[in-house]
Amino acid sequence: MPDTSPTILWLRRDLRLSDHPALRAACDAGGPVIPVFIHDEQVAALGAAPKWRLGLALEYLAGSLADKGSRLVLRRGDALTVLRGLIEETGARFVCWTRAYDPDAIARDSAVKAALKEDGIEARSFGGHLLFEPWTVETKQGGVYKVYTPFWNAVKGRDVAAPLATPGTIPAPDRWPASDVLGDWRLGAAMNRGADVVRPHVQLGEGGAQSRLGVFMAHKVADYDKLRDIMAEDGTSALSENLAQGEISPHQCWHAGLRAREEGKKGAETFLKELAWREFAYHLTYHTPRILSGNWREEWDAFPWNQDETVAVTRWKQGRTGVEMIDAAMREMYVTGRMHNRGRMIVASFLTKHLLTHWRVGQKWFEDCLIDWDPASNAMGWQWAAGSGPDASPYFRVFNPATQLDKFDPDRRYVRRWIAEGQGTPPATATSYFAAVPRRWGLSPDQPYPAPVVALDEGRKKALAAYENRSF
Repeated sequence: MPDTSPTILWLRRDLRLSDHPALRAACDAGGPVIPVFIHDEQVAALGAAPKWRLGLALEYLAGSLADKGSRLVLRRGDALTVLRGLIEETGARFVCWTRAYDPDAIARDSAVKAALKEDGIEARSFGGHLLFEPWTVETKQGGVYKVYTPFWNAVKGRDVAAPLATPGTIPAPDRWPASDVLGDWRLGAAMNRGADVVRPHVQLGEGGAQSRLGVFMAHKVADYDKLRDIMAEDGTSALSENLAQGEISPHQCWHAGLRAREEGKKGAETFLKELAWREFAYHLTYHTPRILSGNWREEWDAFPWNQDETVAVTRWKQGRTGVEMIDAAMREMYVTGRMHNRGRMIVASFLTKHLLTHWRVGQKWFEDCLIDWDPASNAMGWQWAAGSGPDASPYFRVFNPATQLDKFDPDRRYVRRWIAEGQGTPPATATSYFAAVPRRWGLSPDQPYPAPVVALDEGRKKALAAYENRSF
């Protein structure tokens, strides 16, 4: 006789119904499926913007499940304790989930799996967050890739499984376990008034993600290699927001990119390389987890980074450095919850080099402010800019924000879009910044634009001198 006991589907960063191996396994088990999301200590530790964006994603997914005759059960507490409670309530004999790859999640999931198996419960984890499981990609010597280009050469020709279809039905139990009310979790509380400003810029859920992918492949990917660095152009996929929540899978993006490449769309190859760059970040996170919290190149531990909240650092956080490219990019983040990738590179270089401030200061700030925050990509991006990471920008390369602006925003459309000061009639994008930032900053568009916190040439010279005198 088939086992008709319920299966608990433990959802995390996989908030979709299509191409979901764990969901497919739960449906194939033969009994009812109980989807559950657990607000545990790792959710509690999220920054303001990622936590708020998670709440929106959960609300959307609950609606998608309801359309299938299912529900999203919400519980708060220690993951193992919650799961054991649900097992006792429902008689479930199988718990499944999508793997995560950061050390805290691995430790939690390993402990849960071992404890449930000890209890006689089947517990299985599945892929779905990455194209390639990190332990399946290794050098010819069996080691870890530390440079992106060889990593790309190793994975670019691999077969990637075709995306799974959305289940036609998700079997429901006769009686649902009790659920918390999402609003009671107050996931958006720390966003304060910024939530209303950012919300119109969110493209939410699986539907929004698929729409984004479709528009990008139809109208943008052909010129992606040329337009992705032009600050004022809408030339990127913007899928980082949806990938971060698992509202779309990398497999779906990869196969769409392959089709575009086969159609002769030149930029598709660059898009595939960007997906592989995300994979590289997780490859490093899994194999060398120190990248998340400390200098990947440990010799940089001796470098005298500034870690104090100086006036210049505060001005950097506020988007008021007096350097147009830096300020425009930071303000874009406060209004939209995201930042142009070229902008991320330059603001990170400016903080770590012109201001000689530890990349961890910027990393933590982005953790709080980005709706597309991703632990692996954020850490690797910051260490790339600082020069302390694998495959990093050379430590002696100090990006000049002025020349970068001339190259990637020559007509200053991007600057005018985000900096209100000095414009007689600034656009709503620029004035929205003042509605999004904390009131305690006391800012208004009537104030004059600030003078630079550091002369660019002076900051570059100080950085190069510090590097020349480094003790490693």
